[in-house]
Amino acid sequence: MFSLKGMTALVTGASGGIGSSIAYALARQGARLALSGSNGEKLRIFREQLQAEVGGDHVEITCNLSDSHQVDELVPATVDTLGSIDILVNNAGITRDNLAMRMKDEEWEQVLQVNLTAAFRLMRSAARPMMKARFGRIVSITSVVGTTGNPGQMNYVAAKAGLTGMSKSLAQELATRGITVNCVAPGFIRTAMTEELTEDQKSSINTRIPMGRMGEGDDIGAAVAYLASKEVGYVTGQTLHVNGGMAMLG
Repeated sequence: MFSLKGMTALVTGASGGIGSSIAYALARQGARLALSGSNGEKLRIFREQLQAEVGGDHVEITCNLSDSHQVDELVPATVDTLGSIDILVNNAGITRDNLAMRMKDEEWEQVLQVNLTAAFRLMRSAARPMMKARFGRIVSITSVVGTTGNPGQMNYVAAKAGLTGMSKSLAQELATRGITVNCVAPGFIRTAMTEELTEDQKSSINTRIPMGRMGEGDDIGAAVAYLASKEVGYVTGQTLHVNGGMAMLG
């Protein structure tokens, strides 16, 4: 059940905290991966680690998502290297937090460019080979704040909310071709960034979560592996919220 054996996947932001957990989850289920990110050396080290621990013949493809030319080359490079693309995971994202009255145009534009526009371009590019194959799985990592909002993150929230709406539209366009388009919306997940919080800050966050703790990267990886599987072919245009009950959204 939920085997990805014989399938190929492109994961952006693959060497980051959540991205690496997604990569591990897909590789453990048998997928062959194209690992993408902006730091080539970090990607190489991660690929070697992944292959040593899980096995498989994975590749890394360096890509700066703020560069539209590099973005447009990423899916073709994946197909050239792996032979096909069955799964696209839009995971990479950046933050440039600031209050609205202080937010600079470039802070807005940088976040929208990487978190939303690059994802659109990758979806558009991946849709072509997927339509020919009459099969595909597109999964985008959004955020609980894309639904609830969050002060100081107007740019990030707009990008994540836009990614959700964009996915619903594409899901309708591609449904008859056997391609599903879904989102996974993490809540507070334990990463290197959250480890920088003080114990008081962590405790304050945990009181807002019915499960009393932050999630793990593996929780997100499992959700992505589920939506990427062949068996889950009748779920599309949906957002799977993984937040420990912090926001119980229909």
